[in-house]
Amino acid sequence: MSTLTKLALGMMGQLRPRPAKGDSATAISLPPPRKQGGLPLMEALAGRRSSREFARDALPLALLRIYSGRPAHERSDGGRTAPSAMNAQEIDVFVALPSGAYRYDAAAHELNLVAASDLRRITGYQDFVDEAPLDLVYVADHARMSLVPVAQRESYASAAAGAIAQKYTCLLPAIAWPQSSGPG
Repeated sequence: MSTLTKLALGMMGQLRPRPAKGDSATAISLPPPRKQGGLPLMEALAGRRSSREFARDALPLALLRIYSGRPAHERSDGGRTAPSAMNAQEIDVFVALPSGAYRYDAAAHELNLVAASDLRRITGYQDFVDEAPLDLVYVADHARMSLVPVAQRESYASAAAGAIAQKYTCLLPAIAWPQSSGPG
């Protein structure tokens, strides 16, 4: 389905999720976060590139751990390493998988099922998101932003979501690739 077709169907309210593929577990416990090793950040940045081609294979649990939210929620005191205006911590990370959509629970370090459907095709208008092994969705809860003026909440939340997305862009290659193999 082309980007224009997806955009038109979305505007008409006709873009629908697909049935879940495989087991929609109610929770997915993630392995402990890896905090050491990996490719040095500057090498990961040098090798960074965008791609619209993805393997359709399911991600192993170790990679799912990396992609699910730890870069935004890795402090042991419950704080996040990504900035948030007035510490509102308004962004929740959702993971859209073929087996369902999950919300990342930072305290339990697990993914909790929120929809037993394959929502990847409705998380973006580009056709390649339909088949990517996962899609990360950042959702702002404006109710957590009581100290932020109402007129500024959308822009503050957008900046916070952008900071988290940028953090993934910088950290994932450094964590995911072994130091010897690099991003190639």
